[in-house]
Amino acid sequence: MADVGTRLSPEAALALLRRGAEEILPEEELLAKLREGRPLTVKLGADPTRPDLHLGHAVVLRKMRQFQELGHRVVLIIGDFTGMIGDPSGRSKARPPLTLEETRENARSYVEQAGKILRQEPHLFQLRYNSEWLEGLAFKEVVRLTSLMTVAQMLEREDFKRRYEEGVPISLHEFLYPFAQAYDSVAIRADVEMGGLDQRFNLLVGREVQRAYGQAPQVCFLMPLLLGLDGREKMSKSLDNYIGLTEPPETMFKKLMRVPDALLPSYLRLLTDLEEEEVAALLRAGPVPAHRVLARLLTAAYALPTIPARIDRAFYEGLGYAWEALGRDKEAGPEAVRQAEARYDRVARGGIPENLPEVVIPPSELKEGRIGVARLFTLAGLTPTHAEAKRLIGNRGLRIDGEPVADPHLEVALSRPLVLQRGRDRFVRVRLGEG
Repeated sequence: MADVGTRLSPEAALALLRRGAEEILPEEELLAKLREGRPLTVKLGADPTRPDLHLGHAVVLRKMRQFQELGHRVVLIIGDFTGMIGDPSGRSKARPPLTLEETRENARSYVEQAGKILRQEPHLFQLRYNSEWLEGLAFKEVVRLTSLMTVAQMLEREDFKRRYEEGVPISLHEFLYPFAQAYDSVAIRADVEMGGLDQRFNLLVGREVQRAYGQAPQVCFLMPLLLGLDGREKMSKSLDNYIGLTEPPETMFKKLMRVPDALLPSYLRLLTDLEEEEVAALLRAGPVPAHRVLARLLTAAYALPTIPARIDRAFYEGLGYAWEALGRDKEAGPEAVRQAEARYDRVARGGIPENLPEVVIPPSELKEGRIGVARLFTLAGLTPTHAEAKRLIGNRGLRIDGEPVADPHLEVALSRPLVLQRGRDRFVRVRLGEG
């Protein structure tokens, strides 16, 4: 589909790209670049401080996929060098720097997961590491870069301004980060740079630095930040409010069914290609059908090696669902999604799933054929410590074979396999090992 761009006018291509975008700076420059009729170089910089990607990352990556479908080339720049600085964007304190080896190890997983969204054909995708040009950058070039902005301009950035006013230390090396990211744009002659709203300042610095090096400035393409499952903070693995791109179908389905109702409009608009009237119809139908359609769409899409170009009604109906049923046709759909949905429904009704992970308890852990309940849950991996197990028992948060555990000093016999449960949906089957 790399020739899609030749079938769309520049104005139609811009209208397609504009959907879901928070800000395009400046939009008229993007239209002018599209009118040039050449493949654009669309850049995304990524500091792989963590190896796992989630649906928050997918918002930007899916927009890059749209550029690819229009015939443009995306360049994923792994910040193996800038990762040693640590991106301060949106942070209240300096991010601990990583070693070059740590960033490259994380990058391998990052690129593999991004490949679920981005097409990999050489004319549509390029992978670069910014150590290629930053590691050998002469000090005089660093001086030249930093001379392009004043300290006052740097302190206009919201996170720096807040930290300065609150007396939180700002290291000088953090000021270098926007310049390093901007130099990436110079190195690849970027036409467009993608990023979330928290990257606005950095992307605008890229425009100024490109001008200083005699290049046409890049267009800054900013996407909204996806809030996580807590409904308060942007999606982040460190906040445990995330939905991973490579999570098992049953986990992804469960998490999507728990998206706060207030976030359903943004999830449907940012993570799918449903038309506005289709989103409106789902929202009118209520949160339950809207959740089910969202969960089915995304669970099915991300279970594939590469997601489809469009996650829309046609994709949904191609899975075997009837759009008009609004989530009631539970016997339809791919096997993995059907099983995930059945598991979710069974747990929601207070039942126990059929397929559970199993933990074998060594006989040496038992005394006179019994084991303390707190120890049992900790060995099963459902609680980190005995103290946490006892706290949860006090809150009726642990169950054995569906029955709440009331006594934190209970001694449990393992004469047969038992199902341990934490909360609503964490289950493990335990059995006694061979003596």
